[in-house]
Amino acid sequence: MSQAQAKYKRIMLKLSGEMLGGERGFGIEGENLQFVAHEIAEVQKQGVEVAIVIGGGNIWRGARASGWDMDRANADYMGMLATVINSLALQGILETKYNVFSRVMTAIHMQELAEPYIRRKAIKHLAKGRVVIFAAGTGNPYFTTDTAASLRAREISAEVILKATKVDGIYDRDPNEDPNAVKFKELSYFDVISKKLKVMDATAITMCMEAAIPICVFKLGEEGCVWRAVTGETEGTLVH
Repeated sequence: MSQAQAKYKRIMLKLSGEMLGGERGFGIEGENLQFVAHEIAEVQKQGVEVAIVIGGGNIWRGARASGWDMDRANADYMGMLATVINSLALQGILETKYNVFSRVMTAIHMQELAEPYIRRKAIKHLAKGRVVIFAAGTGNPYFTTDTAASLRAREISAEVILKATKVDGIYDRDPNEDPNAVKFKELSYFDVISKKLKVMDATAITMCMEAAIPICVFKLGEEGCVWRAVTGETEGTLVH
């Protein structure tokens, strides 16, 4: 791990569900789950307060049901439940393998599994060094987990949103499809919206812009990648 000092005291880590699905992109791969948990544990041990929002696309993505004549709201609620499964899986590994105390807080009440989301309680957990995992999005259909991450980041006064992706930053085109894609080192919030860069949805970007919360987009892959993002050493893209 880098010996650099943490640039941020309280972070919001945004993970896509696909990060847990491995090469297949669906389900939960044990190795991927343990890698993510290890990265979080290493950051938490340095005294950084860690909040997490994780998607559910590895289990269910509401957009998939668009051709099934399924009601969009119903499909989105199913996606929210998928995020709860991912959150509980991450919590389980953090506590049993890495001895990191954590709390799953859900926007939809399911008290047998997790705590209901209460802002002041979430902040108290973070101050006590517990990792807080926010599940079930905002609790409302038609909103993405990116928007949920921006909303919760504002509510808990996170200093940055670290968005983990499969590529090392933001490009003007998909680098997996076009080898000539140009990578941006820094962008303004307005640039992301006006250029229609597919980083986070416009609602999420706007919320960050209003609260001046920077967004660091980095690649989740090599060991220590989350810590490098926390210290500002990452080669990713900073939106601010």
